[in-house]
Amino acid sequence: MSRVRADACPGVFAVHDAADGPLARVRLPGGVVTAERLRVLAACTEDLGDGDVHLTSRGNVQLRGVRGEGLAGRLGAAGLLPSPSHERVRNVLASPLSGIHGGLADVRELAAELDRELCAKPALAGLPGRFLFAFDDGRGDVAGEGADVCWRAVTSSSGVVLLAGTDSGLVVPRAGAVSSLLTVAQAFADARGAAWRIDELADPSALLPDGPREVPQVRSNRADPTVGRIGQAVGVAPRFGRLTAGQLRVLADFGDAVVTPWRSVLLPGGADVERLHEAELSTDPSSTEITACIGAPACAKSLADVRADARALVPVGARVHVSGCSRRCGRPSGTHHDVVADDGGYRVDGRWTPASGLADALARKARA
Repeated sequence: MSRVRADACPGVFAVHDAADGPLARVRLPGGVVTAERLRVLAACTEDLGDGDVHLTSRGNVQLRGVRGEGLAGRLGAAGLLPSPSHERVRNVLASPLSGIHGGLADVRELAAELDRELCAKPALAGLPGRFLFAFDDGRGDVAGEGADVCWRAVTSSSGVVLLAGTDSGLVVPRAGAVSSLLTVAQAFADARGAAWRIDELADPSALLPDGPREVPQVRSNRADPTVGRIGQAVGVAPRFGRLTAGQLRVLADFGDAVVTPWRSVLLPGGADVERLHEAELSTDPSSTEITACIGAPACAKSLADVRADARALVPVGARVHVSGCSRRCGRPSGTHHDVVADDGGYRVDGRWTPASGLADALARKARA
């Protein structure tokens, strides 16, 4: 594949120049963030950003409107930038509920181990910022998120390697999961040419290391609820994935957290739900049904203030993503109603409707 522009995936040292100011993305491998680091992020966005932290569809966080100096130093001092040379390639998903509720294998330490090993390999600092690793504990949640390379548990001690979401047939014990994924990543780095993702290669299977094979299988994917009470844990859904500094501090009061790829935050140790509600943090699972990109005026490419329009919508029993342009930033990977701003209105799953008729159009689809 021929590229006409360089990979501009943002980080902290290489920010994106958005309409509302520089945007810095902070990677959280496995989505894990300690209470102390939540407080650091809250202070950073108050002092240097727009006052909010924005969750991403890869379980990372972003600060918008970054101004002044010192962000990298403060994040680095908190351990959020363990390797400046690797900061944009530390894209690692892990089943958020692993080790907490359900699943076949606990993959939490695998994500942390991969991050350490990745940062220790200078050659992998050159991976594209879009390259994505994942560890699925067997339930099939992050396996459906389109990772370039994923280890998916099939028992408590063994799993298979997926390439671009497809079972490769390579069977790898849990103890070898990290090394296998890094071997694939190195092979991709050596062979990629101008490719950014594994599915852009003619033969992704050529990246696989030697090992026992089985007939590839199609396994079902699902996203278990990460909002509400889940066993001892409590999950919250910030509206449009946006957390104020004050809300971050409330979350930090309940201990460490896990940011999910579905723009929710899981509190494994539990929380006082009444206090969460007082902070305007929803624990209603239906509140995750309607998502939206940042939209105008923060994004110069957006054709509408999509979040203002999305606020007027009510859940229809299915996922809805509202985008300001055809890039569809932040859209979910699974089945959803595709709502895209276009010519003074929106296209709902391809059919144009005026902005004033958006709610009715979605309601009709729900009844169909």
